Amino acid sequence: MRCESPKENDRFPSAFPGIHGGFMAKHLVLVAGNIGVGKTSLTKHIGQRLGWRSAYESVSDNPYLANFYADMQRWAFHLQIFFLGHRAEQHLELARSPQSAIADRSIYEDAYIFARALHRMGHLNDQDYHTYRRVFRLVVDNLPPPDLLIYLKAPVPVLMERIRRRGREMEKTITADYLAMLDSFYEDWLGAFDLCPVLTIRSDNLNFVSREEDLNTVIGYIENRLGGRDELVL
Repeated sequence: MRCESPKENDRFPSAFPGIHGGFMAKHLVLVAGNIGVGKTSLTKHIGQRLGWRSAYESVSDNPYLANFYADMQRWAFHLQIFFLGHRAEQHLELARSPQSAIADRSIYEDAYIFARALHRMGHLNDQDYHTYRRVFRLVVDNLPPPDLLIYLKAPVPVLMERIRRRGREMEKTITADYLAMLDSFYEDWLGAFDLCPVLTIRSDNLNFVSREEDLNTVIGYIENRLGGRDELVL
């Protein structure tokens, strides 16, 4: 579990300045979206700008990841259980912290997107999949809901190009068909998601990494949603 908390913002244990002035109450925001859509970059930049804790997916200390890529059918259930425990711990830690936080990927995606995909592709058999879903439900039913879910979207060709450019060895086998399947699962999941407001952002239209004005636009949307307003005020 990786969490970052800027020391210069320790003066604000329960409220943080927004770009439009005033202070925001403590919030937990989750960033969801397909592979290559920009979740990590957005999490990092929002955390730095607003002085929030930033939490990321744990990869280096995952004891199942290498085995999973070598034999997916054998290790898929183990991997999903590890991710479930890791994200539950991370979610609880961030929710209980007095400081606002933003997390790269949500615990809900583990079940509704990736476990479902593994089951669809035959890497999780019916028994393991239904066992996992029962455990998942017991866990998430006892988690405090987030205050906002940011859903990043981009067309599959854009995702494929971003994945190609970053050149991660474990992502070389990702296909456009796989990303399209995940996209369809995201639409199914979010069509019924009601734990908190959802802010959908097309990441192919906004360059929040290099363009300050685009990052300001995203922050404006976030502040307005967290403040109960639907319109962006620039």
